[in-house]
Amino acid sequence: MPRLTVTQVADGVHLASTGLVNWILAEEDGQVTMVDAGYPGDAARVRASLDRIGRSLDDVAAVLVTHAHVDHIGSIEWCGLSAPVFTGADEVPHAKREYLQQAGELDVALRAWNPRVLLWSARILAVGATQDVAVPEITACATGTPLDLPGRPVAVPTPGHTTGHTAYHFEGAGAVATGDALVTGHPVTGVRRPHLLPDFFTHDQAQAEKTLDDLAALDAGIVLPGHGNAWTGTMREAVELARS
Repeated sequence: MPRLTVTQVADGVHLASTGLVNWILAEEDGQVTMVDAGYPGDAARVRASLDRIGRSLDDVAAVLVTHAHVDHIGSIEWCGLSAPVFTGADEVPHAKREYLQQAGELDVALRAWNPRVLLWSARILAVGATQDVAVPEITACATGTPLDLPGRPVAVPTPGHTTGHTAYHFEGAGAVATGDALVTGHPVTGVRRPHLLPDFFTHDQAQAEKTLDDLAALDAGIVLPGHGNAWTGTMREAVELARS
């Protein structure tokens, strides 16, 4: 089973990771903003990540969703969260499953000749990758202005990976939760630096590449990706590496 790690990356900001996917915990005044929530099978690990920072589900003020893929919303229903859930306006219908923009079983099967893809697919099956998940109760959040939540995150539209993909800029901590708009590692790629995911994961690859310009403009020194380790450096440097 995936091994949970929880790493403090800035004052009050923690990156939780299973090696397959990440989520972020930003705490302030005894409350927590959670960004994403792993696979359906990560419910116990979500609870454990909160315990590791001395918090519980009752301390979660809100869950912010970068995008509505199964590995980012999967455990919201299962881990016992009662906090409100928010995402970018264009991602709301995706989270409610009015449509689905996600790599399917055929996309993966066509690439099963790659040992990395084969091993990754076996690992994600064990944490519920093929389960049907949705977030029926989810609300659009404002963009471009600090949200009244722990860490005061600013929602930044970053379309491409999905139509409504949204990053969250924790300006006070100098960190950006980039979701899958910019990752630093993934079992399928083996790359250990900022990069884009392979295009079969992404709804609109051309738009995903354009979105890098918006990420480069953010004033932050820590990338908190949906996959891979936290990365330290300017956003512009991260984007230059992704494009190199």
